[in-house]
Amino acid sequence: MAHFTNIRGIAFDLDGTLIDSAPGLASAIDLMLADLQLPAAGSDNVTRWIGNGADIMVTRALTWALGEAPDDTQLAQARSCFDHHYLQTAETGSQLFDHVTDVLAVLRAEDIPLAIVTNKPTPFVRPLLESLGIDHYFNLIIGGDDVPVKKPHPAAIFMVLGQFGLLTEELLFVGDSRNDIQAAKSAGVQSVGLSYGYNYGEPIEDSHPDQVIHQFDHLLSLIGK
Repeated sequence: MAHFTNIRGIAFDLDGTLIDSAPGLASAIDLMLADLQLPAAGSDNVTRWIGNGADIMVTRALTWALGEAPDDTQLAQARSCFDHHYLQTAETGSQLFDHVTDVLAVLRAEDIPLAIVTNKPTPFVRPLLESLGIDHYFNLIIGGDDVPVKKPHPAAIFMVLGQFGLLTEELLFVGDSRNDIQAAKSAGVQSVGLSYGYNYGEPIEDSHPDQVIHQFDHLLSLIGK
């Protein structure tokens, strides 16, 4: 397996990359649908809808339940319900994937600056990281409300490059979905795709990241740690 060289910073997606958040998201979506007197979607469906931010996930859930696209009023009501329930289910329904804490500790011990780049609504991000005990590893946290356009647009990755003062070849982006890999490619940075996350039922290999790994701690060997 080829190694990356000259990496001076790493940015990570969150859901499906560092944390298994699908149970908490699925619970909130099903509670939202129940409030609207619609059928429960279940975790398998919700897992396929994760990745583009809460508005699109809620839209996908409503479209599935209604059999047609929701109007703006329905979407606004549903999003409010989702946010209400996700405040309760985000922390209890999320856990770290294997090896995440150990790898983050190694990277910080090497003084490599680390960032979170997620489409998750910003108010949920830091409390979730704190509840999982990993917030202190990150120099920069960018949520879905912190940039004008979410991934796969590269805006957030450009923000990381600017904040860290890095050239494109010095930043590595690690994610689990085609949104992550497309954003990395658009920004001109190298990417690692994780095979275990949430990618709409598609193999991450189809998005052609620079490297694919099957467990999180394999990242260390890619960067020579």
